[in-house]
Amino acid sequence: MTGTGTDAQRRDANRPSAPSATGPAAGPVGGSARSQHGHSHAAADLIDHRGRLALVLGITVTVLVVEVVGAVISGSLALLADAAHMLTDVAGLTLGLIAAVLARRPATPARTWGYRRAEVLGAAAQAAVLLAVGIYVLVEGVQRLISPPEVTSGAMVVFGAVGLLGNLIGLALLATSRGDNLNMRAAFLEVVNDALGSVAVLVAAAVIATTGWLRADAIASLVIGVLIIPRTLRLLRETIDVLLESTPRDLDLTMVRSRLESFPHVQSVHDLHATQVATALPVFTAHVVVDDACFHDGHLAELLDDIQSCMADEFDVEHSTIQFEAASHAAHEPHTHA
Repeated sequence: MTGTGTDAQRRDANRPSAPSATGPAAGPVGGSARSQHGHSHAAADLIDHRGRLALVLGITVTVLVVEVVGAVISGSLALLADAAHMLTDVAGLTLGLIAAVLARRPATPARTWGYRRAEVLGAAAQAAVLLAVGIYVLVEGVQRLISPPEVTSGAMVVFGAVGLLGNLIGLALLATSRGDNLNMRAAFLEVVNDALGSVAVLVAAAVIATTGWLRADAIASLVIGVLIIPRTLRLLRETIDVLLESTPRDLDLTMVRSRLESFPHVQSVHDLHATQVATALPVFTAHVVVDDACFHDGHLAELLDDIQSCMADEFDVEHSTIQFEAASHAAHEPHTHA
């Protein structure tokens, strides 16, 4: 949704009112937008990932059952750690599937962005679960490194190979859509970690079979834990940034301010705010102080179009809300931000 703000309508009636972009002199400026920049955030615009997520979830559940059986038969911590990781992936992919379903629900007056942020919540939940599993695997791996139990390497190879095959199929299904949003990235990341875990299991099994060194199983589980935690922390940080409404990482507000102030008739820009509702959905608001004459000579309509076009073309922000203020109105804006 684009257009001008309504702060002027809420000011004390006793104050001398400055011309506003929503006032009669503004003409068509309030709510105008350039037609070449679509501002729809309808659920129909989203890529449908539900089928892929459901298929990968089914494969992951199958591999989980196989690896649990294999861990019981072989006594391998690495295989059990990979199975535990699979269990969290089942939970995470289930959350991801639910988030993908919710994200396609239409916007309503109560939820003007619909459930687009469901993908961020799903990714954050997956990251939190993955972090807990990674810490558990590291702690248990250290204990087994000190006192390694007996492990059946043959069973580790069989069940580790089954796990790797399932993970590779999952990766193939998610590879082309992993960059679409945080939810799909989290799902892809979980399957990548599973695949690396399966490789670690196979390497450990080969070492045990050829050398009899049982601590290889504990080392493999530690490798799995080390692979899980850094990527998980990075994903968790990104989701927290969105939930805290931080400025998108690729948007420099200092550069935006400088660019907007370069437009003719613009004297200054303040109260710049940029947040991200969901992946590829940044929003921007700003108060733009212009020459008083702009409210009478028709410049505002053209200036609004130019600013919104600039935000879309140069900064990749389709959803911008601009409030114009006359220069003489500065005394009525005591609570400005950077």
